[in-house]
Amino acid sequence: MASVTAPPPNVTASTRPIGQPIGSPGEGGSRIGGIARSFVTAAKIGWRMEANWTDPLLFFIYSVAKPVSAALILVVMLSIVAGPAAANLRPFVVIGTAFWSLVTSGISGLAWSILDDRERYRMLKYIYVSPSDFIVVLLGRGVARIGVGAAGSLITVAVGIVALGVPFDPGRIDWPVLIVATVFGLTSVVALALLLAAVCLQTRQESRSYPEAFAGAAFLVSGAVFPLTVLPTPVQALGLITPLGWWIEAARRAFIPDAPSGIGGPGSLLASINGGAAPTSLECLVALIVTGALATLASAVVFRRSVRRAQDRGLLDVTTGS
Repeated sequence: MASVTAPPPNVTASTRPIGQPIGSPGEGGSRIGGIARSFVTAAKIGWRMEANWTDPLLFFIYSVAKPVSAALILVVMLSIVAGPAAANLRPFVVIGTAFWSLVTSGISGLAWSILDDRERYRMLKYIYVSPSDFIVVLLGRGVARIGVGAAGSLITVAVGIVALGVPFDPGRIDWPVLIVATVFGLTSVVALALLLAAVCLQTRQESRSYPEAFAGAAFLVSGAVFPLTVLPTPVQALGLITPLGWWIEAARRAFIPDAPSGIGGPGSLLASINGGAAPTSLECLVALIVTGALATLASAVVFRRSVRRAQDRGLLDVTTGS
């Protein structure tokens, strides 16, 4: 009886284990290059999905209409309530609203990516077992919505300058503070979005309401359009330990150094801690970096455990009908 010999291994076939990222060491490419390709591809897909494959100009107009209309509504409400004093508060409201659109879009982007891929497209389990890093794909999907929020922020500021009389002097803007605050602020937004995505992985019903609910709660304690002094002391404490309020405060001070403080000032919890003085730009940046680092660490730990639990309990391919 003739012996059967095993065929020689196919040297051209990929031997990459399932879940190992494209471009991992030993595959002929760099891991960083594979991660970059995965991220760019996910960002392109996320943009097209956000735009629903429509005309880019039409989608741009639609995307910026919401933050601009929200800012105008707030300004009109402020004019009615505050009367003649509203002119001094317009820059406070416009700048806060502009940066808050970045927060809303960033926090909602990752969570809705999870929900869309699991509930609508039924593709989340395939994305998880694909050769790309799961978290890299999610971040790429979420950055598309952040881009939409950034466009809305710029348009909101432009409308405030042209139509609402918000002072704008490029030479007066503290650009280093603005750049550093924006970098660490967006990092904190992504961290909070990752935390919310971890929650959405575990939920089974009405999950689509969570991103808006979370953003609304964060809006209350961020000092974006009204100071924290109007809130109870425990709520003010919650606002001081979240990075969003420090980001908006630092960005507002970079634009308008003499703007009213959204998190400090007379009667606030922060004033009772630091002796009544409003926080300086440097203090805002330090607080932003510290709280942002804590939020990033917490979100990374929670997201990793959430993914592991979702994998063990079959939640990656469950359809809740939410």
